[in-house]
Amino acid sequence: MPRTQRLRVGRHTLTLHRQDKTLLPVGDSGADVLTKGGLVDYYRRIAPFMLPHLRGRPLMLERLPDGLDGPRIMQKNTPSHFPDWIHRTTVAKEGGSVLHTVCDDTATLVFLADQAALTLHRWQSRAPHVDRPDRLVFDLDPSTDDDFEAVRSAARLVRELLDDVGLASGAMTTGSRGLHVVAVLRGAHTFDDVHDFAKEAADTMAGAHPDRLTTAVRKADRGTRLYLDVQRNAYAQTSVVPYTVRAVPGAPVATPIAWEELDDSSLTARRWTVADAEEHARSDPWAGLAQQGRALGPARRALRELRGR
Repeated sequence: MPRTQRLRVGRHTLTLHRQDKTLLPVGDSGADVLTKGGLVDYYRRIAPFMLPHLRGRPLMLERLPDGLDGPRIMQKNTPSHFPDWIHRTTVAKEGGSVLHTVCDDTATLVFLADQAALTLHRWQSRAPHVDRPDRLVFDLDPSTDDDFEAVRSAARLVRELLDDVGLASGAMTTGSRGLHVVAVLRGAHTFDDVHDFAKEAADTMAGAHPDRLTTAVRKADRGTRLYLDVQRNAYAQTSVVPYTVRAVPGAPVATPIAWEELDDSSLTARRWTVADAEEHARSDPWAGLAQQGRALGPARRALRELRGR
């Protein structure tokens, strides 16, 4: 295979490099692998379903240029060699700023795949209003990898509470260990407001189910309880993008699911891979969710009423 290839994607012609480079094993025998060309092909096909979750959002890129045996690069700043047509946004940080990559089109997604960016991590806000999150994430982290029933049960409890306070939400396998429950917001409040609400909600659920759920940050304090992690709602924190590939053997994919899929006892965090995520995406599990964003104020008041009962 030639070291470089030319590919037309939309209005741009990309030069792709070393498409036969192995990134991940995908089978037990070790004979089946995900190459860089396979990653490019997957992201090109999944783009119509993935881009709505990417547009306008600052990204952190998880790159494995030499596959699992090489370094894992967590890249925030956009390198100078990235094409000018790729969108960027400048985000303030303590002592300076970061120039984040923003993926708004298929060509950018393909370019990032050619950079061996397997996993894309997004902010909960969009440019230019990067200080106003429009997503709220509960990361359901099990104490052991073989206790997914606890994850499914916790996801139902999170959904029930969010329904009670008037926030629409969807569930997603992470492709790693657990599930994310993502609530949509109007984007009118600060990260501090959203994080405080998420923590109060998690404390409420852990208080109601102290034998099953915990908000303890230290693993030693959790025991066998599932951890309700809300840290991804703080400023500059990220979460994995729907339909992104996780950088682990098997090439699992973070996949939105319909709520009724929680009833499937065979469901796991790594249920879908690059081989079948596109087919599942066509069912549109989160249909209409993005249009249901609500202000946080009424939800916060409703939560405090629940806590006061």
